[in-house]
Formats: sequence, structure tokens, C-alpha cells
Amino acid sequence: MEMEVEKKYISAEELKKHKKPRDLWISIQGKVYNVSDWAKDHPGGDTILYNLGGQDVTDAFIAYHPGTAWQYLKKFSTGIYLKDFEVSEVSKDYRRMATEFSKAGLFEKKGHGALCSIVFIAIMLNLVVYGVLKSDSVLVHLICGMLLGMLWIEGAYIGHDSGHYQVMSSRFYNNIAQIVAGNCFTGISIAWWKWTHNAHHIACNSLDYDPDLQHIPVFAVSAKFFNSITSIFYGRVLTFDPLARLLVSYQHFTYYPVMMVGRVNLFIQTFLLLFSRRNVPSRGLNIIGILVFWTWFPLLVSCLPNWSERVMFVLAAFAVTSLQHIQFTLNHFSGDTYLGAPNANDWFEKQAAGTIDISCSTWMDWFFGGLQFQLEHHLFPRMPRGQLRKIAPTVKELCKKHNLPYRSLSFWEANVSTIRTLRNAALQARDLSNQVPKNLVWEALNTHG
Repeated sequence: MEMEVEKKYISAEELKKHKKPRDLWISIQGKVYNVSDWAKDHPGGDTILYNLGGQDVTDAFIAYHPGTAWQYLKKFSTGIYLKDFEVSEVSKDYRRMATEFSKAGLFEKKGHGALCSIVFIAIMLNLVVYGVLKSDSVLVHLICGMLLGMLWIEGAYIGHDSGHYQVMSSRFYNNIAQIVAGNCFTGISIAWWKWTHNAHHIACNSLDYDPDLQHIPVFAVSAKFFNSITSIFYGRVLTFDPLARLLVSYQHFTYYPVMMVGRVNLFIQTFLLLFSRRNVPSRGLNIIGILVFWTWFPLLVSCLPNWSERVMFVLAAFAVTSLQHIQFTLNHFSGDTYLGAPNANDWFEKQAAGTIDISCSTWMDWFFGGLQFQLEHHLFPRMPRGQLRKIAPTVKELCKKHNLPYRSLSFWEANVSTIRTLRNAALQARDLSNQVPKNLVWEALNTHG
């Protein structure tokens, strides 16, 4: 008769000591795993593992992995357990909810959203090319630019959905959909998106861990940025210098103009990552996809009759796409923020505090790409967008039960809330009690006679 192996136990404090790249432990349901050597091969990137290292990550694991993923944990087991492992009442309810949704098949029922978007993109692409090549009308060229912007929006949604769950019939075709929709159609690398987006989900609204809030020197959603905090994601100081103070002081006025040309920043970020020394998954395929975009897009623009129409066409596309950029910021800019690493033990609480839903009619779901249900998406990122409206009432009830915020604002109200947040930070930046060295431009704009 085999003797039962005695279990080894460590405390949560001891687990926290193992959060370095070469000494990286995590716990799932109180069982400890060593993922030091595997982090670099993690499909979701190593950043999120480093951010959650030394913690019990059960809720995050449930959110991001299908049931089939549990079988792969065994090879990382240390045989050690947490002796002070506890599960909060919120987490218990969250896990129960995830199980119920899984049993109902909601993670598998993808609907026809992706197919409709692909058909819509194909139709718009043909209309844009036909209008540019076959029409001499300035108005038609303007409309074509706007259609291109809408194509970029829908392409981004396809890239987003295929990055979170499999929208195609196989993993291979799903990866192709990501590259075509993201890199080839929109010019934004899916590798860059995964790198930043996964970190955003895990560290939702952490000022120093969430890249989606780190827009110094242009924007600051919190006065805490005035202390020149260090971005853990980018590995550099977000210096709040005189230029940053000047720009932030008027950010509630520059917000919409910046959003109009925000796509330029995404193009730049794509190139910076793909040609950096970082370990970029499928770097070659991503570069090829970007080259496809920078072949057809300039060629299409060059087919317009003159430079004024070319500029109009590009700006029209940027203006329409800015609606999506605005939506992304509306979901988080006026949410609660915090400093420090994400705490996996309050997964539900952090997602509820940092996200804002956009209320809209059912017929507008296609336009928002499911991201109007931002909290639902953050809690269940693998769930197809067509199911998010269905689960929203259940999520709202759970928030109410545990006295957690559930913010659902109209598009107008969300804009007002975001501008208010930016204005509050701007007024604090103007406060002369904040000792930041001034330059002549600052003095000229802030002299009171």
C-alpha cells in the first residue's frame, strides 16, 4: 500500500517572495505552480505573469482560460499549497457565475457577429476602392474616407475578438484573421495590441501598470501622475516636466483634437515594438502584415486627383476612427484608479471600479463592438460579444449584492464624465502650489494681470 505524500505548505507572504523573472511562482486554488521557465512561452505574454507573480491568480486564470487549460497545470506543480488560502465572498460568487455561464454554453455560442463584420468590411473596402478610382466627385471621395474609417473600426473589433477567443473554425484561421484584420487592414500590429491589451486587462486602471492610462505628456487622468511615477509596463519614468504640465493644463480642450489624430500614435507604437529588441511573437508575420497595409493605403491615397483631396480623405478616415479611440477612453478614463501592482485577490472589485459601460440600444451593438459592456467584457474576456448583453443583468445584480459600482452611462454622459475627469486634473496641474519648473511659454499662458 502506497503511503500518502505529506503536503508542503507556505504562507501567502512567503509566496510573494517568488515574483522575479527567474523565480516566478503563482497559486491557483491554493496550489502553487512554478512558471519561471514557461513565462516567455505564455500565449498571453510574460508581462501579465510578472504582474501577478507571487499571488493566487485563480480568478484571473478562470477569466482568461477555457476549462481545457486546467490539464496543463500539472507539469508546473511544486507540490506546495497555501496554508492561509482564503476565498472572498465576491470571488465565490464570481466563480459560481463563470461556471453557470460555461454550463449554459455562453463561451461557445459565438453567433454571426464575426461573419457579419467580415462581410461588412469587404463591402466597405470595395466601395472605397471603387469610389476613389471611378468617381471624380469630391463628395464621393469624402464619403469614401469616412467609409475607410468605419472599415478600420470594424477591423479592429475583429482583431480584438479573435485575440480574446477563437472566432474562426481553427486556431490557424483565427491567427490569420488577426493579422489580416489588424495588421493588413488597419495598420496596427496584433502583436502590439496583445502586449498592451492583456496588460491593461490584468492591471485595469493601475496608474503605473496599465499602459492604457499612461499618456504623459499629453493626458493625465490623475494628479498622481504629477509626481513623475515610473511606468512598470514601459520600464521608464513618466516625467511630469514643464511641457507635460502645459499640455495637461489644457487637456480637456485638446482631448477631441488629439483623438482625431490618435491613430498616428498607434502607427508609431506598432513600429517601435516590431523593430525593438523585445521578444515579439510572430514578428516576421506581423511585419509582413504591416507592409501590406503601407502598400495598399498610400497607393489608394495616391489615386486621388490632388493633395487637398488626399489630405481630406485621410483626415476623414481619422475623424471617423476617432470615435473608437474616444470610446476606449470613455470606458476607463473616469473610472477609479490606483497605484501599485494588481492584486489578484480582488479581481472582480478592481474590474468593477475601473470600468464604465456605455448604454445603447440593441441595434447599436454592432457599432460599439460589444465593448459598451466593458465590465462584462473585463470579467469574461473570452465570452463572445453577442452574449455580453445577455449576462449584463446578472453582473449588475452581483455588483449590487456586494455594494460594488456598476456604472452604465449613455455615450453623452460618458463623454461628460471623461471631460470632467480631465478638467479636474487640468485645474490641479495649473495650481501654482505644484512646484514644477516653469518655462517662458508656461509663464506667458498663465500670467494674470
